[in-house]
Amino acid sequence: MSHPPNPRVRFEPGGRPSIYSILTSIVVPRPIAWVSTRSAGGIDNLAPHSFYTVACVNPPVVQFTSVGRKDSLRNVEETREFVVNVAPEPLFEQINATGTNFPIEQSEFDEVGIALEPAETVAPYRVADSPAAIECELHSTVSMGDSTVVFGRVKLVVVSESALRNGRPAIELLAPLSRLGGNQWATVGDVHAIRRIPYAEWDDPSA
Repeated sequence: MSHPPNPRVRFEPGGRPSIYSILTSIVVPRPIAWVSTRSAGGIDNLAPHSFYTVACVNPPVVQFTSVGRKDSLRNVEETREFVVNVAPEPLFEQINATGTNFPIEQSEFDEVGIALEPAETVAPYRVADSPAAIECELHSTVSMGDSTVVFGRVKLVVVSESALRNGRPAIELLAPLSRLGGNQWATVGDVHAIRRIPYAEWDDPSA
């Protein structure tokens, strides 16, 4: 099936606007890893990272990317531990504030006024008001240009009882924020459910 011509605008790496701004406006929405770490000197850090996903199921591994040498990366390299906290909609302003480039000797928990709670398997604290958290030990890192991908082996997942339905996390109760392009953020919005079609049923109308 042919379509009428669709005019396209070309964007190349090294051009203007930056390819970063183009990619982050297209690869959307991006879930946020609200990463808590602790330095070797005992300073707690909390920062949002929007290059984040599940990397492996068995063993369970999650990943986030540090663009540049950020405190989260330095702390993970020093201590080999971190926590990924779900970034919930009610904490929108606090999450954004933890993206401020505070000096490494200052804790975002203290500066922004975020309640913390002890993790069970790692030293970094969890965000007390986050509905879910993933406690991780460092699996490995991969450096690519100006960025480093951090892979964390999952040691424990904790979810607030209030965010569970029928024993599983419910998206509308987690209410996670996501990043879009520029300074834009998004909430979950409409949720659609559809059953995946097994191949055996593809050509069988009676299935």
